[in-house]
Amino acid sequence: MEFRRYKDEDYDAVCDFLISLNDRNRDHINWNWARFEWMYEHPMTDKSALPSIGLWLDDSRVVGAAIYDMYFGEAFCGALAGYGRLYPEILSYAWRELKDDDGLGVAICDGCAAETQAAETLGFAPDEQTETVMKLSLDKPVSAWLPAGYHFRELDPAKDGYRDIQWLFWQGFDHGDDKAEFEKDFAKTMKAGLRDRKHFDARFSIAAVDAAGENAAYCCVWYQEGLDYAYVEPVCTVPAHRNKGLGRAVVLEALNRARQSGAREAYVISEMPFYEKLGFRRDRHYTFYRKTVRDA
Repeated sequence: MEFRRYKDEDYDAVCDFLISLNDRNRDHINWNWARFEWMYEHPMTDKSALPSIGLWLDDSRVVGAAIYDMYFGEAFCGALAGYGRLYPEILSYAWRELKDDDGLGVAICDGCAAETQAAETLGFAPDEQTETVMKLSLDKPVSAWLPAGYHFRELDPAKDGYRDIQWLFWQGFDHGDDKAEFEKDFAKTMKAGLRDRKHFDARFSIAAVDAAGENAAYCCVWYQEGLDYAYVEPVCTVPAHRNKGLGRAVVLEALNRARQSGAREAYVISEMPFYEKLGFRRDRHYTFYRKTVRDA
């Protein structure tokens, strides 16, 4: 067994680890290869902190990992089946290396008794913060339609205007419609420029576009050939275009495309009624176990 800190060349190995972790048992589906990739290349992620990620390897294969979630203070800790004995060590490492000034929170699937016991033994306690994963079966196609005046378009940040896509996110996630304020934030937070997501596939990156060519709603579904599941992240609609069914349409269009490519179910981290209306149902629930610096 070997331990080492993350290096850039470990990226594929970590993705493979997360795929293997969720191969048969989906208790860790809240952390999957797509969420890691989304975090890894998010403009708000400080990539200089990546060497703080801890990896446990057996014969060069990653079998355990402690990964922060965009910033220190929240972490994912997991080990493959047959390596559960590593979990206390992984969690201890996360506490030492991935906490912020207040402490550390780790989401553990309700019912995972061994992980819960390890967390409580190390001084972590259940917190009010929780996380829900919903699942949708893709056993049959679903209807995706747009109102008159709108059409679907694949969005690829590398080809379709990175600033325009970020402007869509800015509005869609309720930061307002002040373009000058957006430009100020864009210059500050996006200064690292466009980052290429290695497994991004524009076929599943769908926008609803109005008659003037403006992006009105968006959904990205992450899917890799050979897997049986897809992951939804993110979804948003510009306020001026809400209540027209655009959000529903882009999600279902992207999921239909993933289904045609081999996905048989889809997951989203949410408990919003919006997804329930689309047919998603609660699949897993996670409680954050937190340890504070004050109580350590």
